[in-house]
Amino acid sequence: MPTRLRRRSSSFGFTLIESLAVLIILLVAAALIVPRVMERPDEKRQRAARAEIRTLQEALNRYKKDTGRYPATAVGLEALAHKPAEAAESMNWHGPYLPQVPKDPWNRFYLYANPGQHGPIDIYSLGGDGHPGGEGIDADIGNWNLDEPR
Repeated sequence: MPTRLRRRSSSFGFTLIESLAVLIILLVAAALIVPRVMERPDEKRQRAARAEIRTLQEALNRYKKDTGRYPATAVGLEALAHKPAEAAESMNWHGPYLPQVPKDPWNRFYLYANPGQHGPIDIYSLGGDGHPGGEGIDADIGNWNLDEPR
């Protein structure tokens, strides 16, 4: 008996309309999700600077608790990672308070002043442009304005 080849009348696959519908759904989903996932690099740097300044502030507060005072401006933030040479401070130094002093997200050193213009101490980054002042991504970010809107 010869075998008959059967042909199926129904075809498998997607029609053009179905393919376009799936494509539109994917594009709408991407338009809603991608902006939330892909952040602006400048805003991300500002958030990172704020977080690092908070960390530096906490480390400086622990330093002060141990030594009785914040490091002098000349010693700077390095006192958080390395024992200061001054005998009075080095006796009570229980650091390192940080493994190393970080650079800001623009790859510059954070600035430190004791006494500060905005409080007992100032810890700050000069922002995107590296110059005092500025607006937007170029604005200075310091321990005195951590909660200001971006």
